[in-house]
Amino acid sequence: MVILVSACLLGENCKYNGGNNLRPRLVEWLKKHEVVAVCPEMAGGLPCPRTPAERQGERVVNAEGTDVSEAFWQGAKAEILRGKAAGAKLAILMSRSPSCGVGKIYDGSFRSVLTEGNGVFAELAAEEGIHLLDAADFEEGLADKLVQSLEK
Repeated sequence: MVILVSACLLGENCKYNGGNNLRPRLVEWLKKHEVVAVCPEMAGGLPCPRTPAERQGERVVNAEGTDVSEAFWQGAKAEILRGKAAGAKLAILMSRSPSCGVGKIYDGSFRSVLTEGNGVFAELAAEEGIHLLDAADFEEGLADKLVQSLEK
């Protein structure tokens, strides 16, 4: 199965602070699948490192108050197109990210307050019928069951 994965989870240094969110157990599990690494923020032309950003409704604003929505939406659309072209049915995404967050993201106040919602990329992926799994919820058994159900 083709699985979209937040590139930072694979160890790519593409986080806003120039680092990554490597998840070795996830990387090991993914060896059984075809992986398409995605970083919507980089695909949208944002630099690394970059000023942290949070979603405020349809807008994405960085901590300096600059609206970076266009880069987030363009990057998300580009990565969705890559994922669809590859035949992806599942995305495993970085928690709380304004791009990749699944179910909960920061509320836009830059005070580490979580709210219900998805990041821009996660929202578009769900609209395209791609199933989402938050990296914080990754467990091998759960992921195996999800893949099995999607392969039917």
